[in-house]
Amino acid sequence: MASKNNGATAAARRELANAIRALSMDAVQAANSGHPGAPMGMADIAEVLWRDFLKHSPGNPEWWDRDRFVLSNGHGSMLLYSLLHLSGYPLSLQQLRDFRQLGAHTAGHPERDLHIGIETTTGPLGQGITNAVGMAIAEKHLGARFNRPGFDIVDHHTYAFVGDGCLMEGISHEACSLAGTLQLGKLICFYDDNGISIDGDVSGWFTDDTSKRFEAYGWQVIDGVDGHDPDAIRKAITSAQADASKPTLICCKTVIGFGSPNKQGTAATHGAPLGDDEIAATREALDWRHPPFEIPDHVREAWDARQRGASAESDWNQMFVSYAKKHPEAAAALSRQMEGRLPDQWARIFADAVDACAAASATMATRKASLAALNALVAEHLPEMIGGSADLTGSNCTYHAGSQVLDAGSPAGNYINYGVREFAMSAIGNGLQLHGGVRPYSGTFLTFSDYARNAVRMAALMSCPNIFVYTHDSIGLGEDGPTHQPVEHVASLRLMPNLHVWRPADTMETLFAWRSAIEQAQTPTALVLTRQNLPFLPRDEQQLEGIKRGGYILRDTSGDPDLVLIATGSEVALAVESAEALAREDIATRVVSIPCCEVFSAQSTSWQAQVLGSHGTRRLAIEAGVSDYWWRWVGSAGDAIGMDSFGESAPAEQLFEKYGFSVDNVVTRAKKIMAG
Repeated sequence: MASKNNGATAAARRELANAIRALSMDAVQAANSGHPGAPMGMADIAEVLWRDFLKHSPGNPEWWDRDRFVLSNGHGSMLLYSLLHLSGYPLSLQQLRDFRQLGAHTAGHPERDLHIGIETTTGPLGQGITNAVGMAIAEKHLGARFNRPGFDIVDHHTYAFVGDGCLMEGISHEACSLAGTLQLGKLICFYDDNGISIDGDVSGWFTDDTSKRFEAYGWQVIDGVDGHDPDAIRKAITSAQADASKPTLICCKTVIGFGSPNKQGTAATHGAPLGDDEIAATREALDWRHPPFEIPDHVREAWDARQRGASAESDWNQMFVSYAKKHPEAAAALSRQMEGRLPDQWARIFADAVDACAAASATMATRKASLAALNALVAEHLPEMIGGSADLTGSNCTYHAGSQVLDAGSPAGNYINYGVREFAMSAIGNGLQLHGGVRPYSGTFLTFSDYARNAVRMAALMSCPNIFVYTHDSIGLGEDGPTHQPVEHVASLRLMPNLHVWRPADTMETLFAWRSAIEQAQTPTALVLTRQNLPFLPRDEQQLEGIKRGGYILRDTSGDPDLVLIATGSEVALAVESAEALAREDIATRVVSIPCCEVFSAQSTSWQAQVLGSHGTRRLAIEAGVSDYWWRWVGSAGDAIGMDSFGESAPAEQLFEKYGFSVDNVVTRAKKIMAG
């Protein structure tokens, strides 16, 4: 959106910025909780960016070609809420009055809600800027694929506000290093260099030369900008936009809590209300003569961006109509991807893949079965899928037949070499997904999901259907030893709300797991895959339908079972073999595979009972991970064979034998259950 406010006087701009300050300090005071300092300190920067540069349409917050704005220092949430309200988004003044209250859209930290203009959930410091990197990658990628001469149909910036805390978090190094390497020239970040964090003056614990650090990453750095001087801010943004070859860090010197006579520049404004007396003094100092939550009409009119936004969006819509006439296939493809629709022939694509998988009946590791699924479902059919790995591409098997590296010179590629950056990779994937038009998946070893866990949690919290590929899922990886052998990881991931964790038993379950992940619109997926080969398990049509329900009967008896063996992943084949041994000892045994506990848990109780047997049926769970999770399903009369210690460095077959994942041990434990 072109700048139209250059003629505004410094006094007029300060009054507009003071509207943010007033709303922020009043809302925090009303809630008796919050962070007024950052909104008050960054108000002048926000006023210039949002009124002079930001391309957005408050009447349609989901306009495809809008600029993306991310408040990475999410504790300053009242800055964002004030901007959205004043600009004309559907965020009412009452919502600001209800800041941090039950049921309000104005949570303590911003929670993604595109209907009111919030692009991403922020608060865990460093992840917002990392989401912004993902958004900028998506913009550059989609532009490279869909723009045509005379039609820059994808052409927007990603702006992020960051604070000292974001830059102290290690994820900012991971993400910003990669952003420089990828030359994300439309990523512009504003560093709120106020020198204060919760514990006080950061000079005691944060003395990095931030400018040199980002220059070393390959960023353009605009240093020493007075964050309270609109002309200096405007000049810096103009310079940032002029260099399309590098992301830009604008280092803004600001005063935290600007305007508070007795508390500005101190940690007292960071995370606590100013207090009634100080707010009164601040109103006097800012010459803001209005009661709490009252914005004068001329200030509202100056802030209102609805007409300008509608005009910009209308111009773009007209361009898109012309684009669609001249490039109909590209326009249709972009529309499908931005709307998140699968191809019309998706059902046929999957059915063909199932037939091919059944015909092959292949014995292979599920990580390789995952690659086969990618080749069947994605390579030729889903160009929106952007894959990647944290320096483990060959081990994770994430590079399919249609993959092409996405780098600075080839932004139209669909595969990102993330390097050893598990946390950033996962949060960048969240940003890719949140941008729209692309679907990310990324791989690492399951044990390193610990590094990435908070980004996985944020995906679940945001209902962001990112796909996390985790290979080397148990002691079955063998000689690399306990540092690389995940034990507690699957169970801990299952504890996370709104995350589907699939641990498939063979090629067919892996194919269905990928289908589920791709079709999710509100839930992220973790695919937990083996290094070692697993046998193919034949199924009939009813059993194939059962995979979709997360848990089903894989092998049954002619009558009611005496015992039900429950297993996942590599232990399903062990359960089948053990059931055959138990049958020879006249113990009628059913084998149940539960590739996704979350999907199975969502089924009706009647389905669960049909699969697991009647209440009195004895049950034994088998999984090469901590056993605590399984007591929910086996009950007090059942048992669980699991890994309740760390592993060792040895060949996989020796480890499985030592830790009880053998037919002999399963039979012994089963007989013990049956004996009561």
